Amino acid sequence: MRPHRIEPLIEAEALAARVRDLAAQISADYRGRDLLIVGVLKGAFVFCADLLRNLQDVHAQVDFIACSSYGVATETSGVVRILKDLNAPVTDREVLLVEDIVDTGLTLQYLQSHLRQQNPRSLRTAVLLDKPYRRQVPVQVDYRGFEIPDLFVVGYGIDWAEHYRHLPYIGAVRFLDQAQDRRSSA
Repeated sequence: MRPHRIEPLIEAEALAARVRDLAAQISADYRGRDLLIVGVLKGAFVFCADLLRNLQDVHAQVDFIACSSYGVATETSGVVRILKDLNAPVTDREVLLVEDIVDTGLTLQYLQSHLRQQNPRSLRTAVLLDKPYRRQVPVQVDYRGFEIPDLFVVGYGIDWAEHYRHLPYIGAVRFLDQAQDRRSSA
């Protein structure tokens, strides 16, 4: 890893408050209904768990999907592949896809298409972090946590080479050698 420091970008208290707000919106939209929540591993697992714990009057089932789009270092390869597919059936179910971060939109577009091919009754997406100005393809985001600048971020489940997932906040990686990388989670 290059020499770096982590600067807090979104504090734990702000994350918790925003997750409660998103959960309230989702609860209102799905009150009394069955909902399949699909968390995208590994980065969205903390967000997904906190969102689930804050839902009210929603009959939720949870499953996880894992995919990869990374080439070298912190840049996306642009090619998405499924590493672990769902165990739960999607056909004729209301589905909420929960993702950690969207920037280019390539991964999210792939996952939305993958799930739509299984004929859900409905498909919505909740994203913790959004970089809309980095979009290469259009994607629908129904529930958005935070819009952030073009920074390489870690924490709250989001990693850099499997490090920093444990941080209770979102931090920006600042490289000490001045050449700035950014995370492109497609």
